This record gives sequence, structure tokens and C-alpha cells, in this order.
Amino acid sequence: MEKIDLKKMFKELYNPSAKKVAFVEVPGINFLMIDGMGDPKAPAFRQAAEALYTVSYTLKFMEKKKVGGIDYTVMPLEGLWWADDLSDFAAGNMESWKWTVMIAQPDFISKDMVVEAVKQAGEKKELPALHLMRFETIREGHSAQIMHIGPYSAVAPTIQKVHDFMKENNFTFAGKHHEIYLSDPRKTAPEKLKTVIRQPVANLSA
Repeated sequence: MEKIDLKKMFKELYNPSAKKVAFVEVPGINFLMIDGMGDPKAPAFRQAAEALYTVSYTLKFMEKKKVGGIDYTVMPLEGLWWADDLSDFAAGNMESWKWTVMIAQPDFISKDMVVEAVKQAGEKKELPALHLMRFETIREGHSAQIMHIGPYSAVAPTIQKVHDFMKENNFTFAGKHHEIYLSDPRKTAPEKLKTVIRQPVANLSA
């Protein structure tokens, strides 16, 4: 059985250059998603990530066991970040940050499969954030992105590169700040962590 890896299929979206910001066109992608608020080091964020991974792996094995089923690699955790007061976001006041954590799903995963996977996951394990999960499509479209290599705490200069690139090209914000966590922080040294930094944009002159 051949194994599908969406990161390789969408290489330009999940493996951008770390040297320069570039524009990409992001198609509609289906995600398992959970919303929350506050410091990502707090239990709520960890519980959300645990629920997302549990259901994602349940879906993977459900599909693989089907007659003629497809094997695929579970995608990395991703996050959308924002704040009602942008100054709080810029200043790093994490208690007021809002977030959506999510994991992309192959397009052959259906809503009915997600409902069944959520049910199975809840029967096997206590997952406090499971009831908050939803299954939706995100269409970011035209976006600017770059790879950040290093600790999460040092991501600000990389984000600024994206914002400077947008300004230089006469683009403005058209969506939420998006991060894709390609590395497992439990197994990867902080200086080697890889994180895609993405920002949906709109042309000011359009």
C-alpha cells in the first residue's frame, strides 16, 4: 500500500525557503480545528493538541483498515493566532491571545468519518477538549511565507521579515497569522526547530 504524504504533495506550502519570503497560493484545505485563548504553555492548548492528534490518528487507521483504503502521513500541528487588540499581540501579551490549533486532513476524509473518529477517540481516552473540535475548510489564497529555524521564542524577527516584505510589495493583511510546527519539540533541539510562518495577504492597489 502506497503511503501519501501531503507535505510532499504541497511542498511549496510546507517546505518554504528560510532565506527569503515568497508569495504562495494556498488552496482550500480541510482541517480538524479547536479554538482557544491564552498562553500556549497553558493546559488548554496542550489538551487541544492532544485531542487533534488522537482524532487524526484514529482517522488514519480507520481509512487504512478499509478495503481499498489509503495509507497517509498525519500532518503536523498548525496554529492561527490573533488578538482583539493588536498591540497585545505585538507586545507578546499571551494571556489575551486567541488561537485556533488544527491539523490538515486529506480530501478523502469525510464529515461522517470525523464524527465516527471523534466517537471512537472519546470512548478510548478522556480528552477534555474533544467536544470543542470541528471540521472545516480554510481557503487562505494569496499568502506570504517563510521558514523560521530556531526556538519559538525567537520567531518575532522572522515574522517582521514577512511584514516588511508585504509592505515593500504593497500588500496588507487578509487573514490571521499562521504557523505550521514541522518539528517535534520533544525530540528536536530548540535551535533546529522548523516553523512555517504564513500570512494571507491582499493587494492594496487592487
